[in-house]
Amino acid sequence: MSGRLAGRVAAITGASSGIGRAAAELFAAEGARVALGDIQDDAGQALAEALGDDAVFVRCDVTSEADVAGLVDAAVAEFGQLDVMYNNAGIVGAVGPIDTTPADEWHASIDILLHGVFYGVKHAARAMKPQTSGSIISMSSTAGVMGGLGPHAYAAAKHAVVGLTKNAAAELCRFGIRVNCIAPASVLTPMVAYAHTGDHTNMDGARAELTANSPLIGRPGLATDVASAALWLASDESGYTSGHTLAVDAGFTTGARPDAPGFADYAPMIREAGRTGL
Repeated sequence: MSGRLAGRVAAITGASSGIGRAAAELFAAEGARVALGDIQDDAGQALAEALGDDAVFVRCDVTSEADVAGLVDAAVAEFGQLDVMYNNAGIVGAVGPIDTTPADEWHASIDILLHGVFYGVKHAARAMKPQTSGSIISMSSTAGVMGGLGPHAYAAAKHAVVGLTKNAAAELCRFGIRVNCIAPASVLTPMVAYAHTGDHTNMDGARAELTANSPLIGRPGLATDVASAALWLASDESGYTSGHTLAVDAGFTTGARPDAPGFADYAPMIREAGRTGL
C-alpha cells in the first residue's frame, strides 16, 4: 500500500461486516487509524484486534445520537483528531408495496438510513470545524438517484442522503470540510446475499446472480469497489471534490445494461418517411 491515509484518523459506522469492514481494512492498510462503530460487538472487537493498535471498536447504534457522538469522541480521545467520517451503516429495511408498508417498519428504516447519517454528519462537523479540515462520506445508493431500484423507505432515505450531502457541503466548505456520498449498486455482501438468495451466507449464489446482472460482463460489484471509492474520497486525491454523489454501479444509472442496446450493429441512418442512408 502507498500510505494514502498516513497520519489520518477515520471513524466508520457499520464497520464489522460488508462494505464497512472492507473500508476499515483498506483505510488501515493505507495508514489510517480507525474507530470502528457497529452493533455487532464480537465481529467488531475481532476486527479491531486484527487491525492492531491503530484500531479501536466502539459499540455504536446509529439510531442513537449519543452513540454516534460517542464514536466521534472516542476517535478523538484515542487518536487525537478526526479526519474522515464514513457514515456507512445501513439495512435494506421495510419491503413490499407502499399500501402494505407498516408505519413502524418505515420509521425504523428511516431512523437507521437517514437519521444515522445526519448524526454522523453533525458530530463529525463538530469535531472537524476547529481543525478546518476533514472529509465526510455517507452512503447513498443507486436507489437514491433513480426510482424503482429499492424499497420505498430505502429509496426515500437514500435520496435524502444525496440532498443532505449537497446542503452540508455548501455549509461546511468555509471550514475546509468536504462532504460527499457514494451511490453503489448491489455489491457482494452478506446483506445483499440475503436479499438475493434468502441466505446471508450464500455468497456464491449471490455472486452468480450479481455477475449475471452486471452491465460489465463477468464482473460483479464487490465490497472492495465501494471501499476503494471511499478511500479516494477520504484522501487528498479528491481534495477539490465536495457535494458530489459518486456512483459505483458499472454505469447502470447511465443506462448500461447487460443485454445489448438497440441499434448495436451498424445500419444506414434512418431518415424521414421511411427513407434510410445519405
